[in-house]
Amino acid sequence: MERQVIRVKIEFESVPAVLGFARVAAASLASGLNVGIDRLDDIKLAVSEAVSNCIVHAYPDAPGPVVMEMRLGDSQFEVAVEDHGVGIENLDAARAPGSTTDPLRMGMGFTLMEALSDELEVASHVGAGTRVTLRFSARK
Repeated sequence: MERQVIRVKIEFESVPAVLGFARVAAASLASGLNVGIDRLDDIKLAVSEAVSNCIVHAYPDAPGPVVMEMRLGDSQFEVAVEDHGVGIENLDAARAPGSTTDPLRMGMGFTLMEALSDELEVASHVGAGTRVTLRFSARK
């Protein structure tokens, strides 16, 4: 028998203080996949990178809203992190390793998210924001 899909939606400001909260919220729900601690660490790090991108890049002048939507099914955990900030002008370039608009950053966020998740989708519109969706299966 398949269990009901669990959905959670959280909104918070794009400030560094929420980073730990976002990581723990994602790991708490994802623990329903019954995966090991290493897989939960992958999820926490990938979510941390997605939320960090919102904090660092989305709102250059002041914090703005970030929405994190999570979905847990029998064999998959999905988390989407969305902002309504400046968007990404060149998504292909932004996804390349080492690409960053902040010289103090390494530019490895998308590379890490892609390596840690089973699937990564990024949609962005200049002036309207970015949505990053990460999917993790129970099999890894």
